[in-house]
Amino acid sequence: MTTSTAKTDAAAPATSPYLTGLRDGAPFVLIAVPFATLFGVVATDAGLTLAQAMGFTILVIAGAAQFAALQLMVENASISLVLLGALAVNLRMAMYSAALVPHLGAAPLWQRACVAYLIFDQTYVTAVAKYETQAPMTTADRVKYFMGVASTITPFWIAMTFVGIVAGQAIPETWALDFIMPIIFLAMVAPMVKSLAHVTAAAVSVTVALLLVDMPAGTGLLIAAGAAMLAGALVEMWVEQRRTS
Repeated sequence: MTTSTAKTDAAAPATSPYLTGLRDGAPFVLIAVPFATLFGVVATDAGLTLAQAMGFTILVIAGAAQFAALQLMVENASISLVLLGALAVNLRMAMYSAALVPHLGAAPLWQRACVAYLIFDQTYVTAVAKYETQAPMTTADRVKYFMGVASTITPFWIAMTFVGIVAGQAIPETWALDFIMPIIFLAMVAPMVKSLAHVTAAAVSVTVALLLVDMPAGTGLLIAAGAAMLAGALVEMWVEQRRTS
């Protein structure tokens, strides 16, 4: 009887990587829901139509970049500057992609394209943690796990953006919700400031942005972003040299 039970347990199928990804991504819904809702509200307050705001959130799926681009739009920046600003904020996605190559590089092109579309902070962090701690997984299972995490978060991000848009349309203009956008952006960025390089980059960006606040069309923000990235990189190199010396 004991032997039969052991055989049955051994033969039991393992949990699907996709279902495991769905489970592991579930806690992040608590983050996606309020931020997506607020994006919908502030997008409406900034003058975007329902189609524009929904197209924005579906195409980008990156909260920090969306809020940064929206802030530049509010400041009447040109389209090229808006795109550059969003790109600057989202440069970390290129690093995420490079870090995922050893894990997912052997997947078919269409699967890698889907992963590239769905890379954002939560999917990347959760997937890499799983790949590095789980027993060896096949490339197919890794893709399934990644898509499971994304399948939990992405629908809520899109759906709650719609809710925010509808709610925003019902809010009187006299409420003046412009102040929400910088507060939200700070709330998203602040937890990422974890090292001396991060602190330096944040301090430089704030200082330069304030000094160039009178520059037209948000160009001061882009210059501040470039200065911050340069300062952060220099500090990171200095710290690394001190560690190796």
